Amino acid sequence: MSEPEHHHRTVRMPKPKNSAGRDLKAAVGVGVGLGLLVIVGILLSPWGWYLVVAGAVAVATWEVCGRLKEAGYHLPMPIMIIGGQAMVWCSWPFETSGILASYVATVLVLMFFRIFYNGPEKEARNYLRDTSVGIFVLTWIPLFGSFAAMLSLMENNDVPGTFFILTFMLCVVGSDVGGYAAGVFFGAHPMAPAVSPKKSWEGFAGSILLGSLTGAITVHFLLHHHWWLGVILGICLVVCATLGDLVESQFKRDLGIKDMSNLLPGHGGLMDRLDGMLPSAMVTWLILSVVSSSYAG
Repeated sequence: MSEPEHHHRTVRMPKPKNSAGRDLKAAVGVGVGLGLLVIVGILLSPWGWYLVVAGAVAVATWEVCGRLKEAGYHLPMPIMIIGGQAMVWCSWPFETSGILASYVATVLVLMFFRIFYNGPEKEARNYLRDTSVGIFVLTWIPLFGSFAAMLSLMENNDVPGTFFILTFMLCVVGSDVGGYAAGVFFGAHPMAPAVSPKKSWEGFAGSILLGSLTGAITVHFLLHHHWWLGVILGICLVVCATLGDLVESQFKRDLGIKDMSNLLPGHGGLMDRLDGMLPSAMVTWLILSVVSSSYAG
C-alpha cells in the first residue's frame, strides 16, 4: 500500500505579491557599504558623524541641483553647496542658532545673487520660480540634515551621543525593513497611486509596526527612558519618512525622472536613499531632545 497522500505535502512560503523592482544583489552590496560607512561615522562621533552627514548633504544637493539644471532651472551650485555645509557645521558649536543664522544668510545670498544670474544688464527671468525652488532645496536637504548631525551632540549622564545616533538609525532600518517586507508580500492598496504607485498602506502598516517596536526597544535599553516614548518616536519617524518619500516621488514626477542619479547601483542616487531620512531626522531630534533633557534613571 502506498503512503497517504498528505505525507508528501510540503509547506510553501507565501509568494510575494509585488517585485522588489531593482537589482537586489547590487542594492544589497551598496546598502552594506553605506551601512559600514555609517557605522564608522557613529563610532568616531561627533566629528566622524558630522563628516558623514556633511558629505551626504553635499552629494544630495549636487544631485538635486544637477537634475533641476537639466530641467531648465537656474540655481547657483556653489551657493547651494557652501551654504548647506555652513548650516551643518555651524550646528556643532552653535546648535539651532547656528543652523538658523546660516540658513537665513544662504537664503539672502541666493535671493540677491539670482537677480544678477544673467548679468546686471539682463532681465532676471523666472526669478520667483528659481528662488523658491532654491529655498525648497535648502530646507529639504541641509536644513533637515543639520538636525541629523546634531544627534551626535546629545548626551546625558551615562548615555553617550553615539546611542542617540544609533537609536535613530535602528528606527530608520526598522521602518525600511518593515515597510519593504509588508509591501512586497502583502501590498495591495496603494497609498497615493498618482504620486508613488508602489507605496501601499500595507507597507506603511509594516513600517509603523516594526518602527515603533524598534523605537520602544532602543529608547528603553539604549537611552534608559520610557518605552512608550520610543513608540511615539517610531510612529512619528515613520510618518515623516513616508511623507519624505512621497515628496521626492512628486519632485521626480514633476521633472520626469526615475532616479536622482545613477551614483549608487541598485539604489539610484544618494538622495533616493535620504528622502525619508532627512525629515525623520528633524522629528527624531525633537523627540530625543526630550529624552536628553529629562533623564529617567
